[in-house]
Amino acid sequence: MNSTGVNSNQSSDALLRPPSPRLLSLFRLYVRWYMRRHFHALRVANAGRIPPHAQSLVLFGNHASWWDPLTAMLLAHAILPHRQHYAPMDEAALNHYRIFRPMGFFPVRNGTMRGAAQLLRSGLEVLRRPNSALWITPESRFQDVRTRPVVFRTGLGGLMTRMGRLTAVPVAIEYTFWDERLPEILVNIGEPLEIADGALEDARTWTNLLAYAISATLDELTLLATERDPAAFHTILHGGSGIGGVYELWTRIHCALTGKTYPHDHRSIHPQ
Repeated sequence: MNSTGVNSNQSSDALLRPPSPRLLSLFRLYVRWYMRRHFHALRVANAGRIPPHAQSLVLFGNHASWWDPLTAMLLAHAILPHRQHYAPMDEAALNHYRIFRPMGFFPVRNGTMRGAAQLLRSGLEVLRRPNSALWITPESRFQDVRTRPVVFRTGLGGLMTRMGRLTAVPVAIEYTFWDERLPEILVNIGEPLEIADGALEDARTWTNLLAYAISATLDELTLLATERDPAAFHTILHGGSGIGGVYELWTRIHCALTGKTYPHDHRSIHPQ
C-alpha cells in the first residue's frame, strides 16, 4: 500500500475516477469568486485553434505559477465545456489538496520511475476515453515564461509513442500587470499538432517538438501581452477594478459630491 492509500497494482480505473459534475460546478463557483478577488481578468486568445471534434486530445502548457490549476479549471470549462478533463498532480500535493481527487486529478510521483509509470498508465486511460482531454505541464516545476530553452521532461513524449492518432495543443499562460491594480491572466492557444501515429517517433523527439511548440506559443503571447489590447483576447472572467485603498475611497466621495460618474477602472481615467 503506497502513501495515497491505493495499491500500486490497481488498475488506472481505480486512480481515474470520473470527475464529479456537481462538485466541479460548486468548486468553479468558488474559484470564480476567488480569482475575481485576485485578478482583473482572465483572457484567452486563439481558442478557435483547438479542433472541436479531436479525440485523444492533449493540452500541454508551461508551468508559470501556483495559480495554474485554477486557471486551467476555468479555461477548460470555458473553451471545452462538454469534455471530461483530467490532469496529473504531484502525489504529495494531491494528498494535501484531496479536494482535487474527484475533479479529474490523478497522482504522479514527480521525478521517479514510479511517477513515469503512473503517468503512462493513467494518461493512456484518459486518451482512450471518448470526449476526454488530458491537461499536463511537462516542465513539472515552476518556470519563468521568459526562460529559454524550454525544457520538458519526457513523460508526455513517452505517452505519445504509445498512442496512434492524437492531437496535442500548446497552451501558454502568463500572469502580468496592465493598467489595473490587479494583474491579468493571459492565455494563448497555439497551433495544434495533429499526429497520425505517435509510434513513428521516439519519446525524445516528441519531447523536443512539444518544447518548441510551447516556446513559439509563449513568444506569440509575449507579443500580445506587450500590446496591452484586450480586444486581442476573449475575456472569460472579469475581476476587480479600481485603484483601491484610500485613493479609491476619496475618488468615490468626490464623484458622489460632484455628481460625476465614478470611473471603475484605470483605463477609463487614462484612455489609450
